[in-house]
Amino acid sequence: MQKVTIDYIFRTTPNILFKRLSTPSGLSEWFADDVMVNNGTYTFKWKDHSQMANYITDRKKLCIKLDWLDEDKEYLEFKIEESSISDDITLYITDFVEDDEDEDDAREFWDNVINRFKRKIGLK
Repeated sequence: MQKVTIDYIFRTTPNILFKRLSTPSGLSEWFADDVMVNNGTYTFKWKDHSQMANYITDRKKLCIKLDWLDEDKEYLEFKIEESSISDDITLYITDFVEDDEDEDDAREFWDNVINRFKRKIGLK
């Protein structure tokens, strides 16, 4: 497995972004078809499969980590950073790709997902 980190610029507040990244209703708007939580375990459902993860966040509400339960040492992480110079918010996404997959394919996947996300929150 290869770890891939991709960054995206948003013109919104960290609170709006965090809410869409951390709540079942926010995540089901753009990331999965349905998201449920039970005792801190998130279940993500898509058309053809589902996946469970332990949800971890930091106290400052700037980093969300989903530890996939069925994947060895794989996780999905969303990290929010505010620019001290501009009003931009950078979202860093850390994901994993198979060794035989192209990192460009992962970037293309996330580009599509983030474009959908921005449309859903009124940024595109």
